[in-house]
Amino acid sequence: MCPPKHIGDKNMRRERSILGVLLVTVIALGVGGFYLFGLQLQSRNTLTISTTTSLYDTGLLDELKDIYEAEHPDVLVAFISAGTGIAIEHAKNGDADLIFVHSPSQEYTFMNDTYGVNRKVFAYNYFTIVGPSSNPVGASQTDTLIALQMIYDYGRTHNTTLWVSRDDNSGTNSKEKKLWSAAGYNYSIIKNEPWFVSSGTGMGATLNIAENQNLYTLSDIGTYLAYSSQGLIHLEQLVDEDERLINIYSAIAVNRTTVLAANFSRAMEFIQWLVSEPIQEVIGEYGQSDFGQPLFSPAVPVMETQSPSDIYSWIRTYGFFDYEGTLYECPPPWRDGAYTFYP
Repeated sequence: MCPPKHIGDKNMRRERSILGVLLVTVIALGVGGFYLFGLQLQSRNTLTISTTTSLYDTGLLDELKDIYEAEHPDVLVAFISAGTGIAIEHAKNGDADLIFVHSPSQEYTFMNDTYGVNRKVFAYNYFTIVGPSSNPVGASQTDTLIALQMIYDYGRTHNTTLWVSRDDNSGTNSKEKKLWSAAGYNYSIIKNEPWFVSSGTGMGATLNIAENQNLYTLSDIGTYLAYSSQGLIHLEQLVDEDERLINIYSAIAVNRTTVLAANFSRAMEFIQWLVSEPIQEVIGEYGQSDFGQPLFSPAVPVMETQSPSDIYSWIRTYGFFDYEGTLYECPPPWRDGAYTFYP
């Protein structure tokens, strides 16, 4: 099954890397056109962002790119889309200046290993457990952990394939592992049982597998709504907006002292733009017209006003790091320059 048309079109035309842009342009324009395009590239600074697929596949980053490049005509923004684990590796290898990810535990390691600085939480939404409309397990709007226990029991009792996991070291997979652990199960063990399927792919492809094989899975709400609204999947949301399912997106600049090739100043300009009031409003409105509801909520106003109080508490609990007894968005040792952070 193909991805939604508007998503697929954007994925095809957006840069996965600068090399990809050049190769496509060579084919499309020929040598003469390529020469002129090369002159254009030389006059523009390039900002490469390594990003999680669950953020990229919604189309939000395409919209942000268009706005930013219109406001900064000297900048070319390029995305490398992968699971959080791979996105982080790209940054460590010097292939990106900035990362957009949603796995606090992996982000902590990235920064603690001196690869990242100046972390900013810029958006949140929720993960959701989705499954076939027949819902053989009977899990619906119940507690997250109870739903997972019901899926585990049904799958083992009926000896039937029931759950598909990305199993790709992505942010979504990291959250899934934590949820299975909290429900009382060892992910490394249950992933080898007959009822459990590993896709090893991104969120969209995993949703397609769940659709075609009538399976349950964990998805970020943005990708789920993007696919569901196009009628490409008919999976139903069974559990959503539970505290444990909050999904927090962060931008982290690559540390210029560890990765010398990083375009640090341009990365920080983009982060400051990303958390500005006008762009936070863009994030909060994205998806409303196409999907009937926004796919993301802006995080900065919540942290500034500490309201709604429950969301503020969840962001701090699940998205902040403890440093000497205080929770920080970005602990002091991982800051470079005078920027605003939230303890």
